[in-house]
Amino acid sequence: MPARVLWYNARVATMLPQAADGWGLIENGAILTQGDTIEWVGTYAERPPVAHDAREVDLHGLLVTPGLVDCHTHLVYGGHRANEAEMRLNGASYEAIARAGGGIRSSVAATRAASEPELLAAATRRARALMREGVTTIEVKSGYGLSLDAEARCLRVARALGDTLPITVRTTFLGAHAVPPEFEGRADDYITAVCEWLPTLHAQGLVDAVDAFCESIAFTPAQTRRVFEAARALGLPVKLHAEQLSDQGGAVLAASFGALSCDHLEHLGAAGVAAMRAAGTVAVLLPGAYYMLRETQQPPIALLRDAGVPMAVATDHNPGTSPALSLLLSAHMSCVFFRLTPLEALRGITAHAARALGLHDRGVLAAGMRADFVAWEVEAPNELTYWFGHNPGRRVVVAGAELQE
Repeated sequence: MPARVLWYNARVATMLPQAADGWGLIENGAILTQGDTIEWVGTYAERPPVAHDAREVDLHGLLVTPGLVDCHTHLVYGGHRANEAEMRLNGASYEAIARAGGGIRSSVAATRAASEPELLAAATRRARALMREGVTTIEVKSGYGLSLDAEARCLRVARALGDTLPITVRTTFLGAHAVPPEFEGRADDYITAVCEWLPTLHAQGLVDAVDAFCESIAFTPAQTRRVFEAARALGLPVKLHAEQLSDQGGAVLAASFGALSCDHLEHLGAAGVAAMRAAGTVAVLLPGAYYMLRETQQPPIALLRDAGVPMAVATDHNPGTSPALSLLLSAHMSCVFFRLTPLEALRGITAHAARALGLHDRGVLAAGMRADFVAWEVEAPNELTYWFGHNPGRRVVVAGAELQE
């Protein structure tokens, strides 16, 4: 039987949705774990009899929250695009850079030129940076290979991250990210190829979900539908880069396929919000890209809030529009730019982010949940969206084991 550990002397923010204060704060709290699972959460004084035989770990009054979940990243790629960031600062638009051959295509060239060990080494450094700040689960998208071999290589690297690091990694096939040079002017043919690759990649155990970029500079709703139909034929859930630069009706389309999430959403309309609510689709907010692109159109937070659509927050780490490696900073920016409350932001990087990945065993601290949690040197949970440029995390526990530097 796995060993029990009692983590005690903490202020525990369970983040349970029914909590009267929203945070589910337990003073003088404790968490009893058995192996990789939480067995009990409550006050130290009320610990169950089995806790008396557990190894005890004193958390010295730190605040404990669920482990953080970064539900939208593009962590595997070659090179960087600092030159394009400078071009945007000098007035070039994201769309103009993309149409001139920059953007995603430049990362595709660098990714194709990199070896698998090189891609893994770089992605490992990025993942470790997220882990040091309390991230215990990440999603990693492909989309910078754009050929069967290169996409498979990127997905293998993502799988290797989960195999070599103490972190959960969910992989998403994003072949429909951009049209590669060899398919120039033949977007429909490229979508045919993407749909043909998917069964092979799925058979190799490389795909947990399927994503697409539905946008004027990427793929049409009709092309996106073809990708989603291929995913549905394999029983794979879908996600969508939707309504980032314009309203293409992508959210309505994605919701009709029961999408786990729609992401970006700056131009999301009322029809999209209603469709997402009906489908139970999570809205994933990506303030890093909003900030980097100096956008002014904000996602319709009030509409999403009033409709009860769960809102997650992610880094969108990628080499072009959000080279961010701080989920806490993303949460902070979601409050400053999008006017989320601190409670909404923290739910957005825990419970709602887990839901955006189809994971229901984490994101809150309760019996039966996965033993992923973080101990922070702050007094209250709202400080996690208050401080920025600073990591108050002191201890990270993944699957019941404390991470060691």
